[in-house]
Amino acid sequence: MKLGSDIKQAIESLALEKGVAVESMYEALVSAFRSAYMRIPGAAEEARVTLNPDSGEITVYAQELDNDGNVISEWEPDINDEDFGRIAAQSFKQMMTTKVRDAKRATVLDAYIGREGELITGIVTQFDSRFNQTIIDLQDAEAVIPSSERIPFERLERGNRIKALITEIRTEAKGIPIIVSRNRAEFVQRMLELEVPELTDGTVELRAIAREAGSRTKIAVFSNDPNVDPKGACVGSRGSRVRQIVNELKGEKLDVVEWREDKVRFIIEALGPADIEEVEIDEDTKSAKVVVRDNQLSLAIGKEGQNARLAAKLTGYKIDIEGLGDSPQEEIEAESNEEEE
Repeated sequence: MKLGSDIKQAIESLALEKGVAVESMYEALVSAFRSAYMRIPGAAEEARVTLNPDSGEITVYAQELDNDGNVISEWEPDINDEDFGRIAAQSFKQMMTTKVRDAKRATVLDAYIGREGELITGIVTQFDSRFNQTIIDLQDAEAVIPSSERIPFERLERGNRIKALITEIRTEAKGIPIIVSRNRAEFVQRMLELEVPELTDGTVELRAIAREAGSRTKIAVFSNDPNVDPKGACVGSRGSRVRQIVNELKGEKLDVVEWREDKVRFIIEALGPADIEEVEIDEDTKSAKVVVRDNQLSLAIGKEGQNARLAAKLTGYKIDIEGLGDSPQEEIEAESNEEEE
């Protein structure tokens, strides 16, 4: 059997269009012909197929095997070209689809492997209810946001342009290999680095970050240049740099505080915007007792304890807050972030 020149040209054009090696397409064609022969009634127990790419000649050899699987005889069987060609075409189409999918996956892996921790921008295309994940188009690939990596209660509508953090490139598993996140603290950190050149050139360092995704993030920054205000650099003129991030996070609050070597001063910074009267630290238990005026108590604690809880994560100290004066005492204990985010 011989391939026509038009078929050869179509295969080579398809390989070029789909980004698949021509050799791979010919391998799929050989496999398709073998599969087609084995599906013919009365076919031999085994077969092999040869293809001469230059001449286009395809030959099917039926084989007889011994009990050990060795070939004891081989011949060219009589084949109904019309039926055989139809079956071979179906098999080739299936194998070609697999080859194209595998080639595309390999290309994506080559482009994205090792890029964990980078920010990407894409467009939301759909929500896959089977796997409870959102799919975004990166132009040269697709990525997925698992439900566990989404910002709580965030609505990602089809067509939305969003940023996300690459967290994993799955080389072995099937499906889309690029996994991204929008709820991790590192996501906010990377966006801040994008907006603040002082962070990328080393003038300002981000020393700590604590986040409750969808609600509030606190970051502690330090300046290596005494002439540069680290908070001002991150916030930007009239809050322009922080505003870009808050807009991306759909209104999530972002507090920038100055990191201090003095732990008392650092805890005071971290509990802002509340005014703190006194801080007593116990280094053995990594805890701090904080005293504030009664009118500052709710501000220091925050709604449902959030301000104190984030301050504890940011500083690494367990924090107890109590009021000063004769009014009823209120306390909150905020656990330190001894575990990784």
